[in-house]
Amino acid sequence: MKVVLTREAGRNDELRGWLPAGAEVDEVELTTTSYVDASTVEHDLLARAAYGSYAALVVTSARSEPYVPLALAALARGAGIYSVGAATTRALARAGAVVEHEAHAGALELDPFITRGPVLMLGARGMREALPAALAARGFDVDRVTCYETRRVALDDAAAGVVAAADVIVIGAPSAWSVARALVRPATWVVVPGASTAEVVRRDHERVLEAWGSSLSSALASLDY
Repeated sequence: MKVVLTREAGRNDELRGWLPAGAEVDEVELTTTSYVDASTVEHDLLARAAYGSYAALVVTSARSEPYVPLALAALARGAGIYSVGAATTRALARAGAVVEHEAHAGALELDPFITRGPVLMLGARGMREALPAALAARGFDVDRVTCYETRRVALDDAAAGVVAAADVIVIGAPSAWSVARALVRPATWVVVPGASTAEVVRRDHERVLEAWGSSLSSALASLDY
């Protein structure tokens, strides 16, 4: 089984631990991240009218970890803290924050658990609209603060060949799929972490597996190639 991991260098170690024994593993970086200067993020937060009174914080990616202390300072006492994914929850824990609820299949999953506003969202430039729209429809003010931007990587012929030869490719976000889409064979299984990314991939590809964490090994072992 040829498996291609597509996160940025240094971010695939946990994924490797979830793969079946004997898997032939390659890494092809499909996206790269550009981070906003911390002083810029702090200035952005301080300029918000709701600074100091946010009743909920949503952190959508572990990439926001360096900025979490700045966001915590903007919260009201007793504010609820919400995360998207286990890696984000661990990042918040390292900053001393206790997560009230963790979404597994995308940020929209958090909507019914957020009961107070205003809401502060920390994440990428162009973060998805689903959760902010749902919260706004319930009457909550939502402020989004950009911490980083994800950019596509232009693959050389060698990297493109590795993607094309994969039996399984792990795609963590729609931005990664936009790079890989034209290269992935119909027979290749695309592994995604949750429903939101699965929905995007399924527009172009039939073989999609929603599986993440320790269950991934057994899920992959049951597939046909």
